[in-house]
Amino acid sequence: MKSAYHRLYKIFTITHIMEKIKSLSDLKMLQESLSAKINLREKINNSDALIQVKVAMATCGIASGAREVMEVFIEEFTKRNIDAVVTQTGCMGYCYAEPTVEITMPGVEPITFGYVDIKKASKIIDKYILNNELVDGIIPVNYETIDVQ
Repeated sequence: MKSAYHRLYKIFTITHIMEKIKSLSDLKMLQESLSAKINLREKINNSDALIQVKVAMATCGIASGAREVMEVFIEEFTKRNIDAVVTQTGCMGYCYAEPTVEITMPGVEPITFGYVDIKKASKIIDKYILNNELVDGIIPVNYETIDVQ
């Protein structure tokens, strides 16, 4: 019974995909989409060696422009061919400073930046990520991890 289910599922999936593909350009778009998803998975599995950018996308972050900030990071990293993983996260607890972004450089403790708009996102890339220069708006760490004794 299980193999019959899998065969039906495969037929449904193939039929569903084939209905979407009407031309060579549709096939190319599907290929690019799947390649991007595979590339993202590979980056996530090897994220310790990459620059990690986490954008707080809770309600307060989204209302303050976090979605646009995230798009800037993604677009700039793609345009500049910078190996990085850009992800969204929930509330970081800094609602007063939204949009907030946490940047983790390989081998370095994470730094959280507050009040990040699209101009400041570009400045963070130019100064901090590419030149290791600090940028105004760092939110000081005000907690200790559970590992600290």
